Amino acid sequence: MEKSPLTLSRDDLILDLSRSCKAATEFKIGVEHEKFIFKRSSLTRVPYQGGIETILQNLQQFGWKAVFEHKQLIALQKGSSFVSLEPAGQLELSGTPLFSLHETAQELHHHLQEVKSVLKPLGFIAVGLGCDPLSKQDDLPWMPKERYRIMRDYMPQKGRHGLDMMTNTCTVQVNLDFSSEEDMVRKFRVGLALQPLVTALFANSSLSQGRPNGFESYRRFIWQHTDPDRCGLLDFVFDASMGFERYVDYMLDVPMYFVYRNGQYIPAAGQSFRDFLKGVLPAWPGHFPTLQDWHDHLTVAFPEVRLKHYLEMRGADGGLERHINALPAFWTGLLYDEESLSAACDLIREWKRPDLEILYERVTREGLSISLQGQSLRDIARVCLDLSHNGLKRRALKNQQGQDETIYLAYLEEIVHSGKTPAQKLVEDFQSTGANLREILEIHSF
Repeated sequence: MEKSPLTLSRDDLILDLSRSCKAATEFKIGVEHEKFIFKRSSLTRVPYQGGIETILQNLQQFGWKAVFEHKQLIALQKGSSFVSLEPAGQLELSGTPLFSLHETAQELHHHLQEVKSVLKPLGFIAVGLGCDPLSKQDDLPWMPKERYRIMRDYMPQKGRHGLDMMTNTCTVQVNLDFSSEEDMVRKFRVGLALQPLVTALFANSSLSQGRPNGFESYRRFIWQHTDPDRCGLLDFVFDASMGFERYVDYMLDVPMYFVYRNGQYIPAAGQSFRDFLKGVLPAWPGHFPTLQDWHDHLTVAFPEVRLKHYLEMRGADGGLERHINALPAFWTGLLYDEESLSAACDLIREWKRPDLEILYERVTREGLSISLQGQSLRDIARVCLDLSHNGLKRRALKNQQGQDETIYLAYLEEIVHSGKTPAQKLVEDFQSTGANLREILEIHSF
């Protein structure tokens, strides 16, 4: 076995994450969201050929550059922004990291205008919900990406809803920076503790297979039953030992999916990155990982907060434009302002892990109605929204109309004031339209 002169060690992986720290003045906000694409005539999801591929081709008129895998068009790139495909053709925008919520909102609006202009002549619509409200999993198309083929074969071995996660769900997430290891840990803890609250506020997946499913966030329930090796509440984040080193050890124990080399995927599902470091990976013996392999591996864990070279807040169902803009607003105000972050740390300090486990389990069905230590989640939401609002006020970043970033919290403030989540409104739409699924899709289209 020939040893690479650039063999990585565990310490190299820790150092790689630690180099992600940046000055608070350099903090940016990255927003990612997914949407379902339906045929307006048949109310079925759009296949790759004659559908998703055509959408990607037509979006290139707006300056997007094609990205291919084995001669198949699978993504678009413009600068550091990407339009990419989820397994069953959900269309995702991974936006450019930007300094203000006004910029991320403008980026989103421009993207949606482009997408709508391309979809309309094709007879397609883009729908913003957390779960496909109509389709059965067996009826859905699969995109021609080798990574998804590997995952599709492996998922049923680990959890009963792994394929549903891949094909039937859409989310919105925000990516945020940290200034130090301590700052990362504080934000990680607040993020994990408050994910059930975010799940409740953004719950938007109460319909599936054409009828109410009894959930507020069926998307979150699906994730709970996807793969116990890579999903769920990370208890160790609340331990005194938490830091870059502890997270690296966690990731080294998350099973791999693949190795990507020279445009080819080498299946390695269920195998150990620790073995890869030693050059004894069963799928590719005698070879060693690069930093890019490590960066790829960081993407195959799916906790509600994920550390890469920034923190990903991942607990929200998909939705429409105001819904998408509200998530980065909530977390930016809470985590990018020192006073608000300190208050959030104080808020969660006495929360017990068994309480959090109960919240994670029950929030999928009960939403804002559940309680923690005698306080309703709705009341906790009021406190957190005030903290976020004040944090955004102190940022004092205004748009051309003189409005600061608190305008993007109005969506959540309306939810907390009324006590009615998007999921509850979705069921009301189902009832008020007489279960008219065509009308429901139109209501929830961009």
